[in-house]
Amino acid sequence: MTDNATPAADSYQPDHYINRWLSLLEFNQRVLEQAKDDRVPLIERMKFLCISCSNLDEFYEVRVAGLKQMAEVGAVQTGPDNILPTTLLGQISERAHRLVAEQYGTLNAVLIPALEQENIRFVRRVDWASNAAQDAWLREYFHQELLPVLSPIGLDPAHPFPRIINKSLNFVVSLDGKDAFGRTARFAVVGAPRSLPRLIQIPPEVPGTGPHDFVFLSSVIHAYVDELFPGMTVSGCYQFRVTRNSELFVDEEEVDDLLLALEGELPQRQYGDEVRLEVAHNCPDGVWQYLLDKLGLTEDDLFRVDGPVNLNRLMALGDLVDRPDLKYPPFTARLSSSLGQDRIFDTISRKDVLLHHPFDSFAPVVELLRAAARDPQVLAIKQTLYRTGTDSAVVDALIKAAHAGKEVTVVVELRARFDEADNIGLAEALQEAGAHVVYGVVGHKAHAKMVLIVRREQGRLVHYSHLSTGNYHPRTARLYTDYGLLTANPAIGEDVHRVFLQLTSLGKVLKLDKLLQSPFTLHPGVIECIEREAEHARAGRPARIIAKMNSLTERSVIDALYAASAAGVEIDLVIRGMCCLRPGVPGLSERIRVRSVVGRFLEHTRVYYYANNGQPALYGSSADWMERNLFRRVETAFPVLDKKLAQRIVDELELYLADNTQAWEMAADGSYTRAPAGEPAICAQQALMEG
Repeated sequence: MTDNATPAADSYQPDHYINRWLSLLEFNQRVLEQAKDDRVPLIERMKFLCISCSNLDEFYEVRVAGLKQMAEVGAVQTGPDNILPTTLLGQISERAHRLVAEQYGTLNAVLIPALEQENIRFVRRVDWASNAAQDAWLREYFHQELLPVLSPIGLDPAHPFPRIINKSLNFVVSLDGKDAFGRTARFAVVGAPRSLPRLIQIPPEVPGTGPHDFVFLSSVIHAYVDELFPGMTVSGCYQFRVTRNSELFVDEEEVDDLLLALEGELPQRQYGDEVRLEVAHNCPDGVWQYLLDKLGLTEDDLFRVDGPVNLNRLMALGDLVDRPDLKYPPFTARLSSSLGQDRIFDTISRKDVLLHHPFDSFAPVVELLRAAARDPQVLAIKQTLYRTGTDSAVVDALIKAAHAGKEVTVVVELRARFDEADNIGLAEALQEAGAHVVYGVVGHKAHAKMVLIVRREQGRLVHYSHLSTGNYHPRTARLYTDYGLLTANPAIGEDVHRVFLQLTSLGKVLKLDKLLQSPFTLHPGVIECIEREAEHARAGRPARIIAKMNSLTERSVIDALYAASAAGVEIDLVIRGMCCLRPGVPGLSERIRVRSVVGRFLEHTRVYYYANNGQPALYGSSADWMERNLFRRVETAFPVLDKKLAQRIVDELELYLADNTQAWEMAADGSYTRAPAGEPAICAQQALMEG
């Protein structure tokens, strides 16, 4: 870093470290706003509400859980700004409680009334209890479908408070009287197995029932819970849900086999330390206090909610209601005619191919692997896998390649959070097929997205590469925006080959010609490019940076951007989630603009564009500008060397900067407001869908 960045570093707000945490909650707020937006189809609005709730779950399972661990061991501070973990936890709790209140307010005051207008109803217990036919049907449903799988646990010295599974639906039941053995129990706990649907549809043929009438599972259990305790009196029944620490801990320096160690840890994920308790809003003080005591939590960890405690399970509504008019119109990704299965290698050898998912189909990537598996001229395939899903066409192609005698090497990142079990399974399947499987690098997650195919052509070996900003996951390729580059460029192919050598061997760092790689050259490369733009600006030459990514938190990169702004560089950032930079601060970041785009597809592309005085440099990357990506992971940034393809990406970036329907603009204080509506209305995702 040059001295030019020093004033920016000195001008940092003291709450930088808090910003990075609270900005995740701010992103959740933007997702929640989609649930309120009547321009979004109604059932999709319910999905956005569920996504907001699911994101908050993960925030507590990972982020808050880590802070709680620090607080419990008596950490004096956290982060570079000397923030007490307890201070940060208090601010998170305050903001999270406001968010949860707004989530349930959106459900009850906005979405449920709007759904009722469309004859989609969540029937309240007071209503179906007064309808004899519905009550009879639901009682029969309880006896046939629920009662056989429910296992109430009375709490007494012989039955201590049970271990509650992470994020499961449970009920605490207060009781009076004695059971068959003369025992007196004040409380019992009833857990709802995860196999049970959380939404139960009453058949339309039941008298008084509409075409889409649903009852919450929690309401049915609540209504008939007394049948679980014959001879006793149920004086209260209240749903609750516990969120737990879901991080897996494996000391990689101490284990001989990472796969076996992770397999041993996975079952414990459901029973990590408690971090949050959700209860029904009508749960009496004495009952929720009893639960807090049993779970070792405080009132800051308590959320009293006006509705089902597991809102994200309402995602099922989209599958249960066949109303295309209330959903996004079907969309079919474009399939390039130049990438037919018989010509795919010929096409890539003639020109680079750029794919922008989900607008461009992911099928050519799968077909490339399938073609490689059956092509007798292909000698080897190497690939990284971070998240790919179960029953993956990508993994199937690699297995077929191994069966066909190809040299198949796969770097599987076993520690991809919440995908560990799937990745263990696919690693074992690949090994059984004869592929060479390695698990990345100790201490560094292998997050790079690369395929290398080695093919013999006219007596020489040719490298075909695919580099991407996203995972090799056919399902998320239909939901996430990502760029993928198919190229036969020899220099890029050689670099990809060298990165695979680093991942599979124990050799030293090898010099790369075209790629930037963390934890070695990516961070200094980013800083160098930013500072180069600043030098152009100081010399009076045009200077511009456009960067699009998921998160921006790394402090030295932010300092460099501040310094570049002060030097006169125009900087536009499209940051979906966490952003610790503050735009528009006089004397610091007056030439920096930050926006977040939240729409039908999850914005996931990582692209860095530098104008470079008329010789632009443009990189796609697997890395956000975060500490973990730049210093603690194996990542790559790849140049887009074809000028037409690079200009296509710049044009698409400009489209995101012009978006006035799904964009949010950040103010100098870190708050977000919707981008001003304009004429014509511009929606980047819609424009890209239309081609």
